[in-house]
Amino acid sequence: MRVTRARRQREVAKEKALSQVLMGEVAIVTGASSGIGADAAWELARRGATVVLAARRAGELEAQASRINSAGYRAVAIPTDVTDALQVHRLMEQTTDMFGRVDVLVNNAGLGWLKPLVESSIDEVTQIVNVNLLGAMFMTRAVLPGMLERRHGALIFVTSVSSHIPLDPLYSATKSGLRGFSLALHRELDGSNISVSIVSPGFIRTAMSKHTPLSENMQRRLPGPEVVAKTIADLVVKPRREVIVPGFYSAFIGVERVFPSLVDLVMRRSRSFIRRSRS
Repeated sequence: MRVTRARRQREVAKEKALSQVLMGEVAIVTGASSGIGADAAWELARRGATVVLAARRAGELEAQASRINSAGYRAVAIPTDVTDALQVHRLMEQTTDMFGRVDVLVNNAGLGWLKPLVESSIDEVTQIVNVNLLGAMFMTRAVLPGMLERRHGALIFVTSVSSHIPLDPLYSATKSGLRGFSLALHRELDGSNISVSIVSPGFIRTAMSKHTPLSENMQRRLPGPEVVAKTIADLVVKPRREVIVPGFYSAFIGVERVFPSLVDLVMRRSRSFIRRSRS
């Protein structure tokens, strides 16, 4: 019983210390109505940040903000379409009116895609480019002046392993573009005291992954979004240029760079297996 009490006291002390790490910081998380974005907002709030949740789905967004507030943390929901420059401007105005500034931006909003290019309409092509790439650019441009003025801030970009290992033309193109934007911005902001970090997840157990060609058994074995969320929160405190999550995907990226034809072969056989399993 004494050991159990001591362990409980250590856990309480650890949780209390964790809740002070980002105390006073104001963070905006896009795509925060579910999946990685929702878990990232929770993790940032758990570490002491005031969190602004942004996404298009107002009901789901309010539910996530309520969950955070009910736990004793601080969050507000501001429904926002990041592809709409006027809505992004309104998000910034409301956030600064309430909290005075933005210290952290997590660019997480994104669309998955698995349709062949020839079957994708022009509107669909435009939509994925706008959400996955332009939305992050609009958001970054909106928060950056204040960060530069205060010489303080953290920019986190959620890209994908698909930016290293191209799988789908549209999805990989937008995530590669976002990664390139982030890397260049990292260099542009060198010496400004504003960090720029990239999180590149592989397959993660979210609503988006349900539309991937993975079996139900493989879906169940995927890591949850909380793994990425914790990485995002860690990067606010200890920035890194890029983190691959889970780490074992780094080996696959290495193979892609050195032996791309081998990856071609694996993908060819995977597509053949998927077609047979669906027939």
